[in-house]
Amino acid sequence: MTEPGTSTEDNAGTTEATGTDAPAEEATGTAAPAADGASAEDAAPKKKRTKSTARKTRTVELTLTVTGTAEGEWQADLMHSGKRVVQGLSVPAAAVAKAAAELHPEISETIDTVITQAREQHEAKLAELEAEVERVRKALAELEN
Repeated sequence: MTEPGTSTEDNAGTTEATGTDAPAEEATGTAAPAADGASAEDAAPKKKRTKSTARKTRTVELTLTVTGTAEGEWQADLMHSGKRVVQGLSVPAAAVAKAAAELHPEISETIDTVITQAREQHEAKLAELEAEVERVRKALAELEN
């Protein structure tokens, strides 16, 4: 019977480790310790370099600011790594609403509220202008008679 942590050899010459998680080479002592130590040291720095490089290549700093007015006019500003790329670019309200819907429902609801308020203001202004046009037509009709 063998004790835990020892190895046995059968008639075929294969070595079997019992009771340890070590590879068969370490159990028999045939592997050179310097080779194992060097491969472990080589593997560790590679993992660290891979992680830091991956983070740096995957991170992009972009800041998109969309500003709207009560009248429904929208503008976009874009900054890339602290440098202004685009400033004051006019954006249609429909494009802002579509982009917001793609991002998140809460964002979409807030922007839809602002766009709805702007639409109501424009409709009220249109009604005023239509009433003004009607008054001017009446005044013009009276002048023609």
